Amino acid sequence: MESRTFVFQKWDVKKYISKKNLKRDLPSSLVVFFVALPLCLGIALASGAPLFAGVLTGVIAGIVVGSLSGSQLSVSGPAAGLTVIVLGAITQLEKYPVFLLAVVLAGCLQIILGLIKAGTIGNYFPSSVIEGMLAAIGLILILKQLPHALGIDLDFLDESVFRNDHRGAYAALGEAFSQFNPAALIISTLSIAILVYGTRVRMPSGIPAPLIVVVTGVVLGLMLNQTAYALRAEQMVKIPVVKGWEGFLGLFIHPDFSAINSREMWTVAATIAIVASLETLLSLEAIDKIDPIKRVSPTNRELLAQGIGNICSGMLGGLPMTSVIVRSSANVNSGARTKMSAIFHGCWLLVALLFIPALINKIPLSCLAAILLVTGYRLTRISLFRQMFAKGWDQFVPFVVTIVAILLTDLLKGVAIGMVLSIFYLLRINMRNPFFYRIQEEGNKKNLRIKLAEEVSFLNKAAIQVVLNNIPKETNVIIDGSNSRYIDPDVLETIFNFQRHAYTKGILVTLENIKKYYFVPRLTDQIIQDINKK
Repeated sequence: MESRTFVFQKWDVKKYISKKNLKRDLPSSLVVFFVALPLCLGIALASGAPLFAGVLTGVIAGIVVGSLSGSQLSVSGPAAGLTVIVLGAITQLEKYPVFLLAVVLAGCLQIILGLIKAGTIGNYFPSSVIEGMLAAIGLILILKQLPHALGIDLDFLDESVFRNDHRGAYAALGEAFSQFNPAALIISTLSIAILVYGTRVRMPSGIPAPLIVVVTGVVLGLMLNQTAYALRAEQMVKIPVVKGWEGFLGLFIHPDFSAINSREMWTVAATIAIVASLETLLSLEAIDKIDPIKRVSPTNRELLAQGIGNICSGMLGGLPMTSVIVRSSANVNSGARTKMSAIFHGCWLLVALLFIPALINKIPLSCLAAILLVTGYRLTRISLFRQMFAKGWDQFVPFVVTIVAILLTDLLKGVAIGMVLSIFYLLRINMRNPFFYRIQEEGNKKNLRIKLAEEVSFLNKAAIQVVLNNIPKETNVIIDGSNSRYIDPDVLETIFNFQRHAYTKGILVTLENIKKYYFVPRLTDQIIQDINKK
């Protein structure tokens, strides 16, 4: 079980720096670096933040969170799941330093969540709502990145263009497509083909497909620049080229603490803290499942590590971070054994930021858009809709409603709407399944046995009343509570009232193993000890 103390354990140098582990962790860190670099740039682009902030977040997530986390294989960084929140927050708060303050406070809230042992928070969100949230994020990523893939300057989700009048929309579309660049379309199409078919064929020497996409994009961009379809300057990556130590320090942006009383800023901070924590915990659970050694990561310690990472990121001008399933799964698949792989990948990102920014600036935005388009499709793939439909209406309806609500409002409101609908279905199921009954006929007399469930709450009262009120006259009724550990007092009152007045209808009521009062069930110390032994 997870330790009750929150003091980060001292490192076992022999464990992490041994030749046996480094032989696996170093090559794995390079693979994760090649996957993370284009994703850091692409997510910063989709979030409307400086591209430098994306790489900086990857550096902090790798080195700081990697060092403090209790997970051996999880890799953190800027996440696609937060792009919608970050984009909306930067627009809403207007000033980037105010947004950075929200990131710092979100980190503080995550530390509080870790201290109060809220690591199990992810278990209280229905999977249908989580899947709906991820699918909606995937759709928004596709709509946001499609213009970059086509080489046009347009935002398909811009309210000022598409939610006013149709004439303005037509004019905006006409102007945007007049700037269409075939070079961007060629690069994005070829990049998508590499990403799609690269997962079906074995890449040479295990080179990750995103790296091949970036290299291909750079080469094609340089070749097409010699033609009439050269990419425009705004269609290329732009991160500052560092000139000296002072120039490097000048790239950092610090939060604006004068906005500490802003209600909008606190709302953004709480939203980031909740969604980032939830995504981290879900990712951590998924990574533990594919860990070859089947280690279990301490969730509360992970929240502490993520909180410290977000504080550092916000203080220096970075984006909010989470544990990310794409980079973490690449880490596992490349054979990593310890957290040193995640730490090394952060070091490689720092080296790239310091020494090869000019080369990074030759990457076309269209190839980064292709990576995010494929990422978005994987989040909202068609097979996911089929799987959710096969699970039944109680899963499919909240899933679809969450998607639509997020697209029409925002992520937090959409998830809240999905949660309300899921709770409605949960209550509906609980009301319908408090018991089962069997009717037997013996001559002219009917025998009805009602067997109550293990837990009968006040939510079941209405359904039980309906059944009892519709029992035919001249019936023998047996209400059996043999399996019940707990029956709510309201339900007991309904049953006892029915027993007292049933004779007026010629109904004979027998109660079996039903007590006059039930204590609220809870695990005893002996049960907890038995669980720990197992």
